[in-house]
Amino acid sequence: MDDVVNRFARELADAIAAAVAENAEVEACRERVRAAGYDMKVSLEAVVGFVSRPAPGAPVRTATARAAAPRRAMEVTANDRRFLRSLRIAADETTERVE
Repeated sequence: MDDVVNRFARELADAIAAAVAENAEVEACRERVRAAGYDMKVSLEAVVGFVSRPAPGAPVRTATARAAAPRRAMEVTANDRRFLRSLRIAADETTERVE
């Protein structure tokens, strides 16, 4: 199955690359970049997932619903605030608990 999935993924990547390469707006932008004396490399990343579908007439498995676990309240400590400040992220100085 991996060979089939890899072939489909490669076909999709080739189709996307061809569509981008043939796009008039993309080509016009690349020409402006070249005219300005630069070269451009475009790299796109896509995440594609494949899931097998059941055969027609095959029994469908359903997941049982689980009760959602209650969310615990979180408290931002002084250490958390120092760490966030080191990343230049402002933490609100509130006294209310975050859920």
